[in-house]
Amino acid sequence: MSKSQAVLKTEDEPALSEAARDAAAELPGAANDPELPTYIRKGTPQFMRTSLALFSGGFATFALLYCIQPMMPVLSKAFSISAAQSSLALSVSTAMLALGLLVTGPLSDAVGRKPMMVVSLIAAALLTLASAAMPTWEGVLVMRALVGLSLSGLAAVAMTYLSEEIHPQHLGLSMGLYISGNAIGGMSGRLLSGVLVDFVSWHVVLAVLGGMGLVAGLVFWRALPESKHFRPTPLKPATLVEGYRLHFRDAGLPWLFLIGFLLMGAFVTLFNYIGYRLLAAPFQMSQTLVGVLSVVYLSGIYSSAWVGSLADKLGRRKVLWATILLTLGGLLLTLFSNLGVILAGMAIFTFGFFGAHSVASSWIGRRAQRAKGQATSLYVFSYYVGSSLAGTLGGLFWHNYGWEGIGLFVGTLLAVAVAVALHLARLPALPGNAIVQPAH
Repeated sequence: MSKSQAVLKTEDEPALSEAARDAAAELPGAANDPELPTYIRKGTPQFMRTSLALFSGGFATFALLYCIQPMMPVLSKAFSISAAQSSLALSVSTAMLALGLLVTGPLSDAVGRKPMMVVSLIAAALLTLASAAMPTWEGVLVMRALVGLSLSGLAAVAMTYLSEEIHPQHLGLSMGLYISGNAIGGMSGRLLSGVLVDFVSWHVVLAVLGGMGLVAGLVFWRALPESKHFRPTPLKPATLVEGYRLHFRDAGLPWLFLIGFLLMGAFVTLFNYIGYRLLAAPFQMSQTLVGVLSVVYLSGIYSSAWVGSLADKLGRRKVLWATILLTLGGLLLTLFSNLGVILAGMAIFTFGFFGAHSVASSWIGRRAQRAKGQATSLYVFSYYVGSSLAGTLGGLFWHNYGWEGIGLFVGTLLAVAVAVALHLARLPALPGNAIVQPAH
């Protein structure tokens, strides 16, 4: 076995897979055994099973979460409610998901990763099926809140499972496949529901999505290998409190949490209400065409990887604020009345959002010196709180000021995000973890 040497890099210095380096520093025996023979490697049947399972899980999670978004105008008519009230169908889900993240992550430390994720996904699918049978708006909201709470079990644990079981050399690829499942699931859920609801009732659409989620949950259960490196630990409130104290005293992490809040708040607000605008005069698009517009997510699926790679080359400090500025530029294009310009603006907005999100979320792992999983949970928590609060508050701007009001609200969120990113760019870099590399 070759000797190893530790190489120190700063949090913003270009390098190889950051997720792999962070995991390598924390895995048992990493310093003494760079081969890590007991971990899952690319090209093995276990890697294929893990990738299939996590892709299915990520796909189902975001399809079940966001399938409701294109149906908001339909729900407004069905229950005689306003756009802001209709947006609660998504906001209560993301709010409960955010709150659940604070519990399900630590709980998985005690009960195990796979059991937590399996129960989470199957429960969310069954609750989506139940929501299809709800005769009242209040019933729909209760079911949607429980769907979000259930999905927190997978959202909080999936990346932790991968970091524990996948060989550090292949962790970046594995994470990428999981995130691709997330993005494709979010797009597909919106696309399917947006198209189907033009032909069948919203009850049938939710039943179809719930059935798909149940199939994905069963695939996840059968395909995902059992944990080999999980070691149960009792819940210790004192340790959690110490982690929170550590992260919020850091000079950069609270600002990154705020970035997550602002970005997701802006993103969800725009897509919550763009359908109302395009269904009305002068565009008068059909519900099917509005649903098809979810294909703009393809630009985000590409940008998350491309912008992340660009940040590795140029540094996060230079890329984050510029990408948020690009998102703001896309928003401004949607203020025009030409449909082609609006669609281009939606694509640019989506491209910038996913790119900025990938940079900010990867920066969390490099900035956090300890309790990285907890730091990531706090970022995701802030992300979904932004979705819930801003997504609903944006409805007031839509009702009172139309699309110009949405532009003002979302533009303000993004302008603050640019200012925060510029502040982060001026912070001194922290030394990163020791990275273990084989000596030549």
